[in-house]
Amino acid sequence: MRRPRRRPQRVIKQDEHRINDKIRIPEIRLVGDNFDDISEVAGKTVETGIINTRDAFRWAQDLELDLVEISPKAKPPVCKIIDYKKFLYQRKKKEKELKAKTAKTVVKEIRFGPNTDDHDFEFKLKHGKKFLEEGAKVKAYVHFRGRSIVFKDRGELLLLKFIKELEELGAAEYLPKLEGRRMTVIIAPRKTK
Repeated sequence: MRRPRRRPQRVIKQDEHRINDKIRIPEIRLVGDNFDDISEVAGKTVETGIINTRDAFRWAQDLELDLVEISPKAKPPVCKIIDYKKFLYQRKKKEKELKAKTAKTVVKEIRFGPNTDDHDFEFKLKHGKKFLEEGAKVKAYVHFRGRSIVFKDRGELLLLKFIKELEELGAAEYLPKLEGRRMTVIIAPRKTK
């Protein structure tokens, strides 16, 4: 006999702000910048201050806007009469702009062996310069395979030489350090004016 399937319960998305008739406090502090329109609908001069919630809700309905609780923890809670959908849209747009402005750090890796010769070193140095000029961090590492771990000092000298060559374009965040079979160093680009 088959068991009946249990359906997953729907998650009802709660609005992050209480709006309109969901505000059940008797008095609110009304703020905003559209008091001329509100005064016209109310038939009296309305200013920032403590107002009966029912009156504010009625004014919002007359203006075809929403009464939105902006700061619920304040005593009394702070509300605005605004278009809620437009408010959410503008807030989302601001968050998107802020996210776009944040700098994304890119880390490029350059791998060396403990016995890297001069030609290969110059080739990888050229790439390191290009990466730093583009504004990316450079993670240079020497990978020790098998018994080459005995040449730790060669790897360290190689990385120190790499740091020295890139001195005018970037600064090392730390000196070369050995982690397992890799000796690594990260070079961050210098700020350009």
